[in-house]
Amino acid sequence: MSTIAELAVPAAEFALRHTLEATADLDAEIERVVAYDPDHVMPYVWFSGDESTLATADDALADDPSINEAELLTDLDEERLYRMNWVDDVTLIVHLLTEENATVLNAHVEDEGTRWRFRVLFPERDAFSRTYDVATDRGLSVEIRRIHRLEENRHGRIGLTDAQYETLVAALDRGYYEIPRGMDMEALSDELDISHQALSERLRRAHRTLVEELVDVGTVGEND
Repeated sequence: MSTIAELAVPAAEFALRHTLEATADLDAEIERVVAYDPDHVMPYVWFSGDESTLATADDALADDPSINEAELLTDLDEERLYRMNWVDDVTLIVHLLTEENATVLNAHVEDEGTRWRFRVLFPERDAFSRTYDVATDRGLSVEIRRIHRLEENRHGRIGLTDAQYETLVAALDRGYYEIPRGMDMEALSDELDISHQALSERLRRAHRTLVEELVDVGTVGEND
């Protein structure tokens, strides 16, 4: 079954490290990546920041050893879209696209530009395992943040029912999971127009489903 993995890699071990080091306030997100062959990887990357940050990033690109060429495609007020040719430090992306037929769903920098975070769809679990082995064998410090199977349902909600999904979203939006809580269970049940007991059971089942999917152990018993 298809598997979605969320991975993190230090920016120092991946592409654009020089540019990110030169512009601490820069936000970068990979729009999509095209790999024609292992030596020709062409990503489309959004840079976001104020005018000064974007100007610094543009200058840094010229000296970035991981880039062979960078072409500015779109220049908005605080965003710029580049098409690039990466030549170095892209082992992970190359393997994903050319060897495992994986799809990079999202990739962006976090922790003030010190890490890249990827969300990747693999055609099967073994493809993820091979990718992880290749990355670690070549010295990349790959951190696995989350793994789950892609359930075969039209919503792609990793096994949650519509009611469970909508309840989790409502709980998150209203601060139920914050510390301290922005809304307690009684107030949340009133807003959702269900009983306190029904809300408690729905959340418990949803949490169990998420845990089972994320640790990839499958169903361990009947719903409570």
